[in-house]
Amino acid sequence: MPTEIKIPAVGESITEVTIAKWLKKDGEAVKRDEVIAELESDKATFELPAEADGNLKILVAEGETIGIGTAIAQLDGAGAPASNGQAALAATGGDALTQGEQNPAASDQAGYGGQPADRPDSSPATPGAPAAAPAAPAAATVEMKIPAVGESITEVTVAKWLKPDGAQVSRDEVIAELESDKATFELPAEGSGTLRHAVQEGDTISIGAVIARIEGGSGAPAAAPAASAPAAATSAPAASPAAASGASTYATGVPSPAAGKILGEKGINAAEVNGTGRDGRITKEDAQNAQARPAAPAPAAAPAAKPATSSPQPAAGERGQRRERMSNLRKTVARRLVSVKNETAMLTTFNEVNMQPIMDLRNKFKDKFKEKNGVGLGFMSFFTKAVCVALKEWPAVNAYIDGDSIVYSDFCDISIAVSAPKGLVVPVIRNAEKLSFDGVEKEVVRLAGLARENKLTIEQMTGGTFTITNGGIFGSMMSTPIINAPQSAILGMHNIIQRPVAENGQVVIRPMMYLALSYDHRIIDGRESVSFLVRVKELLEDPTRLLLGV
Repeated sequence: MPTEIKIPAVGESITEVTIAKWLKKDGEAVKRDEVIAELESDKATFELPAEADGNLKILVAEGETIGIGTAIAQLDGAGAPASNGQAALAATGGDALTQGEQNPAASDQAGYGGQPADRPDSSPATPGAPAAAPAAPAAATVEMKIPAVGESITEVTVAKWLKPDGAQVSRDEVIAELESDKATFELPAEGSGTLRHAVQEGDTISIGAVIARIEGGSGAPAAAPAASAPAAATSAPAASPAAASGASTYATGVPSPAAGKILGEKGINAAEVNGTGRDGRITKEDAQNAQARPAAPAPAAAPAAKPATSSPQPAAGERGQRRERMSNLRKTVARRLVSVKNETAMLTTFNEVNMQPIMDLRNKFKDKFKEKNGVGLGFMSFFTKAVCVALKEWPAVNAYIDGDSIVYSDFCDISIAVSAPKGLVVPVIRNAEKLSFDGVEKEVVRLAGLARENKLTIEQMTGGTFTITNGGIFGSMMSTPIINAPQSAILGMHNIIQRPVAENGQVVIRPMMYLALSYDHRIIDGRESVSFLVRVKELLEDPTRLLLGV
């Protein structure tokens, strides 16, 4: 019996994940605990290991967003040729898998309500069992219901029917797109036969409701009188070569959901593609490598078209577009930033810092510092230590609003904004006020490395009390950073520019940096915000204060 691989619980607040990447191909043999896929939530990326040995059968395509507990793959026992038939029965409502392991004909009868097999020679004709299995449910109708797609999702909308009413569909062929308030899902067919719509495009229906019915198999004359003759005519040629090879199953020539989508975009019929997956299934790679066959008329038109298209071709190439689905991380960042702008009284105050004292100190001791501590002396440790001192003196900047209360923290968990490959993440330096300069630098290097490798955990990105972001590394001269909710303030660093400034009545050139403090005016008054930023400026322009604690 196939082993189902379901999405495990990966955190209290996470109800759905996206399949970022399949690391193993459909039909490939995998070992227990071998990583087969990468899952992406709105907070972190996770690896999914195989739960047993067997051949992988992918049920959900790359890029799909699905709920916790949903089955995304199956593992069929290695060397078990009947497992495909059993999987087909399991998906179409058959509940006699144990009988099917012993006798394929018995599984046909039990899986479809005990209908007679009408095959007196079914028991000795074992080699023909896979090809004969689809003919058993000739008069059967498979009801397709809306599957559970997430804990908090109770209804979906039929965004688009990809197959018209009355069309012939194959098992696992995508027939519709469903849309919830959180994501869009593809609906694959649960059997082969004639598709009958039960709802219209644009209708909103509940989870578990019937959306369509698949009537009979390809050789069922009574299932659809109007379409029976064409169905039989089109299915007979497809069945004859499969029967001749003696190796056909329900998966032969059927594209996976991802492959079907690619073929549809290319306008290529699945019958024109040779499947290299298990049992002849068309994989995603097959679809990507497939070329449309109607290339014969192209040579005739090519000589006349070449002179006309040779000159405008470069101009056409300059106007390309591409569409990519937003990742869960990007959706969450967008939602949170809009929420902060709408729900807080956010203001920004500015100041500038003369970075010459810090730069002189770094140039004097950076080699000895790295030799002793194994990490470089950067600007982030100075800013983090200065912020921790200022937060102790102005605790409202380190607080946050919880309902009708203000929560003050007597510790400094400093969040550091890091630009990771998949988007902005904000890991937290815990108890930064207790760390030395080298301790802060080591934590910054460690957390930034985890962020760039997409290995940060949820715990490492939650619970900060204040955030520092450095847009200066990208060349930003001035900005108004947005608060990292539920925190009440964020400090923005910017690039260092040599500018003329006045010192002791003289105009001199100094490396200057603009600082920006965005804060929630509901909890932090102007006096506190300006005084906090001035205190940070004093500590940075005279870093010996940090060492002496004055």
